[in-house]
Amino acid sequence: MSVVLVGCALNKKKGSAEVEDSSVNLQADATSSGLSSDDSGSAQVLVTSDNTLDLDDPLGTRVIYFEFDSNALTPEAQRIVEAHAEYLAGNPGMAVVLEGHADERGTREYNLALGERRANAVADLFQVMGVMPDAVRSISYGEERPVAMEHDESAWSLNRRVEILY
Repeated sequence: MSVVLVGCALNKKKGSAEVEDSSVNLQADATSSGLSSDDSGSAQVLVTSDNTLDLDDPLGTRVIYFEFDSNALTPEAQRIVEAHAEYLAGNPGMAVVLEGHADERGTREYNLALGERRANAVADLFQVMGVMPDAVRSISYGEERPVAMEHDESAWSLNRRVEILY
């Protein structure tokens, strides 16, 4: 899935962006939120009736972060996962890959298992909320694909994550 935004500038309202280029493939629909897909399977970002993107929409967040050595979802992470689960449950043709990651601390084997537990925590909540199990695939990369290369807490906190890929 790919989402491309062209000609997007921040609006003065917090949490929104004004769309300046009408040629961007965006669907304006004030009655729905989140993402939709066209026949080609590519995703479209929905625009509100006043031509702004809702950046505070939890469907816009595709990375779930975790505390050190934990696979428990924070309340904010749970809100984001539930929004994605509702979207998936309402769109039975969609599928998702959950990539579990860990920071560099711990052994390679431990971090692979921790990444798997994190991805499975998200997958379990998806299933509880009505997403069909065959629409969800979990994979763990452990510490092998860091997004931050430094060796401090600020980098480690970015690497403890699950990425939701449509």
